[in-house]
Amino acid sequence: MAFFDNVKGKNVIIGLAIGIGAAVVAPIVVPIIAAAAKPLAKAAIKGGVKAYRRGREMMAELKEVAEDVVAEAKAEVSEVQQEQEIVTPPGEGGK
Repeated sequence: MAFFDNVKGKNVIIGLAIGIGAAVVAPIVVPIIAAAAKPLAKAAIKGGVKAYRRGREMMAELKEVAEDVVAEAKAEVSEVQQEQEIVTPPGEGGK
């Protein structure tokens, strides 16, 4: 153990112990975690797909409302222009 005595601090020994412990425990723990993680990942993906679809629906509704507002504004502008043409017939200049 003379090698470990010359090493600054005991961090190397602790690191090796943790690494060996992880190597021993990993084959047991990883399949359990994988079995639990698959349904969780699947549920998260389902939730994402549902949120994406709802977002598309909301954007379609928003687009429809915006198009309606633009159409109404254009109609009002056209209406005002027609009223101005009636008030000042062409050629008179309005002055």
